Amino acid sequence: MATAVRVHTTIDGFRRALAEHRSGGATIGFVPTMGYLHDGHASLMRAAASSDDVAVASIFVNPLQFAATEDLGTYPRDLERDLAIAEESGVREMLHPDVAEMYPTPVLTTVTVSGVTSRFEGAARPEHFAGVATVVTKLFSITGACRAYFGEKDYQQLAVVRRLAADLSMPVEVVGCPTVREHDGLAMSSRNVYLSDGQRQAAPVLYRAMVEAAGAARGGNRSVDDLRAVMHERITRTPGVDSVDYAEIVDADTLEDVTEVGGRQRILVAARFGSTRLLDNIALDTPPAG
Repeated sequence: MATAVRVHTTIDGFRRALAEHRSGGATIGFVPTMGYLHDGHASLMRAAASSDDVAVASIFVNPLQFAATEDLGTYPRDLERDLAIAEESGVREMLHPDVAEMYPTPVLTTVTVSGVTSRFEGAARPEHFAGVATVVTKLFSITGACRAYFGEKDYQQLAVVRRLAADLSMPVEVVGCPTVREHDGLAMSSRNVYLSDGQRQAAPVLYRAMVEAAGAARGGNRSVDDLRAVMHERITRTPGVDSVDYAEIVDADTLEDVTEVGGRQRILVAARFGSTRLLDNIALDTPPAG
């Protein structure tokens, strides 16, 4: 049964609430979000509630991860609905600070994770991952020892968070959870609300193209070039798709290029539907060559 979620607008208030829970020996499961929640977020919250004694979350639209050309003000927000979803999913404590609470003075300290951020989303949005890494580091510092739940849908972000938690010896276990999809395979995302009807019909091609490539790999095609071409052809010939940013197969841990299919790998795709840019990924786990 859902328990009423307490909303904290200050960092100190949130910390005190978690200290109260820990004083009784409770473990903490934490889900950081930017709000406008959907069932993908809810699945993370349910995972935290089922695996830890107390599920907590945050809603904060982080300005550090928006470029000057991206309109922070138009990011969708619906706090009342978000809190209802969080409560139904078992969240007990919610941190919902404003920008002045999170960044009371100009930010002079930032966190960067090199290597894993240099390509894909890092290349498309150069400021993005420094903003993500900085706010996640701050949220982990505020929350303290916990399990932190992130969706695999933003796979590069998950890799960044795992690396920064390990490199900085944070008392945080980063848990990756499966992507939640619509009935037609489209990965749930807050960006989906920007799609027109025609674009929404076209958008599931990202998932279908990856599944087609994965099927070809399981059928014996180990050529990365061939599988990349399969995905590009499937996506670009779909009406409603304006361009493909990338469709790649990479090492699942380092996100580096691979020369042939085999072992733990990941298929990553991103494409533009009008002004909306969507990304997706799936696992490609096949026996190593030979």
